[in-house]
Amino acid sequence: MGELAFCVHGHFYQPVREDPINGTIPDERGAMPFRNWNELIFNHCYKPNAELGNFERISFNFGPTLFRWMEEQHPDTYRNIIEQDRRNYEKYGVGNALAQSYHHTILPLASSQDKQTQIRWGIADYEHRFGHKPSGMWLPEAAVDLESLTIMAEMGVIFTILAPWQADTFSLDYTQPYLVDLPGGKQITVFFYQQDLSTQISFDPASTENADRFAANSILPRLKSFSGENRARFIMVASDGELYGHHQPYRDKFLAHLMNGALTERNVSHVFPALWLLKHPATEKIKIKEYTSWSCHHGVERWRGICDCTIHSDWKQSLKQAIDETAAFIDTVYVETLATYDVDPWTFRDDYIRVILGQISESEFIRSWIPNISPSDLQTISLLMRGQINRQRMYTSCGWFFDDFDRIEPINVVSYAAQALYWISRVSGKNYMEQLLPSYKKISSWRSNLNGADVFQAQWHKATAAFEV
Repeated sequence: MGELAFCVHGHFYQPVREDPINGTIPDERGAMPFRNWNELIFNHCYKPNAELGNFERISFNFGPTLFRWMEEQHPDTYRNIIEQDRRNYEKYGVGNALAQSYHHTILPLASSQDKQTQIRWGIADYEHRFGHKPSGMWLPEAAVDLESLTIMAEMGVIFTILAPWQADTFSLDYTQPYLVDLPGGKQITVFFYQQDLSTQISFDPASTENADRFAANSILPRLKSFSGENRARFIMVASDGELYGHHQPYRDKFLAHLMNGALTERNVSHVFPALWLLKHPATEKIKIKEYTSWSCHHGVERWRGICDCTIHSDWKQSLKQAIDETAAFIDTVYVETLATYDVDPWTFRDDYIRVILGQISESEFIRSWIPNISPSDLQTISLLMRGQINRQRMYTSCGWFFDDFDRIEPINVVSYAAQALYWISRVSGKNYMEQLLPSYKKISSWRSNLNGADVFQAQWHKATAAFEV
């Protein structure tokens, strides 16, 4: 009989929450009794799952910005999670943690340069924290296109995970990894999670009250259907990691028993994707459906326009257009300014992750690219990079995910856009705000009538008051 294996993948992520001026997370409504949502979810989910040892037994990815926050605020739990991956890496030569592109940008909607930066920064962040190269990489919202997969493959990523409806076939075998051919002769492996089990574990709390019952009634029947075969079978379920203890209380304990006891003595292995590929590399090929995702059945419309996933979603199209227009101003100044120093702007930005990770000081970094730079020019480059960091933040996908503009996530997106534009204006000496306000005025909350221009102007004035005293 071929090997039968089961795996849970958890996608652990929260958007960037820091105030762009002071760098701290403000008190957030709805997070009581904790100061902000990161702290609330940490106590509900990240900490208890780490204490139970769940991160050693599952496949998982952590959003880099969330993991950076945890390193600063809860270093013991941060180190515990890394150590659980390290034990697998030392035992098998591959870890069970995946990388993730840096700011949770919807990559199919991003420019080629932004895809490159987000993937490069995500891999560099992973290597910095986990101490080894990632075998796999999680795409934000599992949103996929061939260009992003090609960039990942060129940077050494071996596999990713997608939803079954993202496969361009009517005969998908979800128990097998597949090879995807990419431009330039590259290939990448794709695992497809099992849809019914993933939906059940995510949205049917009654079915996950008891891990033994879930294993007996939901997992084993699917595995038994393959028990007479000689072919190895790998079943994966995938969900938001916050499900285990935050979205659904006590599911951290459910997960611990599911992965440590419920399938014991059932001839079912617990294997993570990188380890499975060592024993059972993909041999069959498949094509993927580009511009698709795991949380929007309309492709990627949820993050750029109007779709039925959320009501009253016309504001999203206006937000996307305003953000894109802002990015154009920022990039024009950025590229034109760096051209005077004979520096490739996009390679320079990719390499700037070393500053973000604290591997090198900003002044040392800039001087390594531009020797003998004057102090005033060094300050100019520093302002450019402040603009670029906030420009990357302003594409965080959560800004478009929900049903109204008057929420923390889209307000943060506009705040980061205003802050990015402010730094670029300091370089160019031009005020672009008035040119962009008409686009932001088109963004409006259908619940409270909060207007995007008001948020944009408020953040601009906050920056002026903070940095021009």
